[in-house]
Amino acid sequence: MTTAHHLRLIDGLRTKGFPAERIPSGSGVSGPGYHTASLHSDEEHWDDGEAGRLEHRAQCLAEHDALITLLTSRWGEPQMVSLWSAQERMMAGETIPEPWADPVAGCEYLQLWRIEDRWVAMGLFLEENGPGCELTVLVTVIDPP
Repeated sequence: MTTAHHLRLIDGLRTKGFPAERIPSGSGVSGPGYHTASLHSDEEHWDDGEAGRLEHRAQCLAEHDALITLLTSRWGEPQMVSLWSAQERMMAGETIPEPWADPVAGCEYLQLWRIEDRWVAMGLFLEENGPGCELTVLVTVIDPP
């Protein structure tokens, strides 16, 4: 997918209504007050070997940077939110509410914008000891934890 496609997807998620219950939605899930979408995923690259996965990671990181630049030009500087304290709370047994549980479990930080009544968050899930990378977007009316 191209950067232009990702921007259209994000714009669509910002204007789309929320379902009454959690359901699969394209490349993500939607639920009461939120939509998520995977923009780049490792799943389709597991059979590409190490070199293919490293190339995918480089593409994922480049796409992340390009989207952050374009969204910043639209909406201003994002808040860079560390998820460390929420991760600590999760590991201590606290339940992090949807839709924030997945990003808290897998991202070090989020780039976060407040646009009208919705939050738009971009996150990178980076494999700690390998080339894995997933780029996700979250659009929600639910405040971050």
